[in-house]
Amino acid sequence: MRIDDVTTLRNGVEMPWLGLGTFELEEGGEVERAVRWALNLGYRSIDTAAAYGNEEGVARGIRQSGLRREDIFITTKVWNTDQGYDTTLAAFDQSLRRLDMDYVDLYLVHWPVEGKTEQTWRALEDLLEGGRVRAIGVCNFLIHHLKDLMEIAQVVPALNQVEFHPRLQQPELHAFCEEHDIRLEAWRPIMRGRVGDIAELVELGDKHGKSAIQVTLRWMLQKGVVTIPRSSQRDHIAHNADLFDFKLGTADVAVIDSLDRNRRLGPHPDEFAAGS
Repeated sequence: MRIDDVTTLRNGVEMPWLGLGTFELEEGGEVERAVRWALNLGYRSIDTAAAYGNEEGVARGIRQSGLRREDIFITTKVWNTDQGYDTTLAAFDQSLRRLDMDYVDLYLVHWPVEGKTEQTWRALEDLLEGGRVRAIGVCNFLIHHLKDLMEIAQVVPALNQVEFHPRLQQPELHAFCEEHDIRLEAWRPIMRGRVGDIAELVELGDKHGKSAIQVTLRWMLQKGVVTIPRSSQRDHIAHNADLFDFKLGTADVAVIDSLDRNRRLGPHPDEFAAGS
């Protein structure tokens, strides 16, 4: 496995297993530098969102990298207050303008919003049919959200981006997504660096000559989970990608699997206020 290796989504679109998350990276120099560094280090996937307020900076970082648009996989998302059919289409146009692109590779519904999912998803399906996005998916959808969506969807989501890390593994959700060929993607994968406080991960890192962070990210890739660690520092971005010269054994994976505590660092999808 290499940094540019890809998974094939259900509609045949190829997506890198490893990407750079940009949540809380400030618009301007910070996100521009992070994106440019990541792309120069070999990353080929960048995750942003309208709600992050940094799509323009992401675009500048991409231009500064000198890479061709078609060689980079770009994900962005529609925010809660923009959900609905017409408002989602308008929000997408604004994201595309800020990104200075003709299309995005993956467009996601940022959170489930009661009463809005059907119209929002119809807008995403139309964007997909029109060729303005290459794949569509969701974020923070639990099993019951996915079941409700699949009852009305013409296109099954290609991906579900959720909080996923050693303390929150959501095995039932992961199994459901695998059963329905929905790729799981992890946000907050290294728990804001707190995986370094988990003794078992530190021990596994020592065993393999790696850090707890690297062991955690490697574990996700071996479990078939796309991951997008975030950092604004070049050495951390490089460190997060140094995953491809070792492999966890079956016993190592079992140790990390045992660390699940169903503990969230972010909001619960059923409790997150619609329109927040």
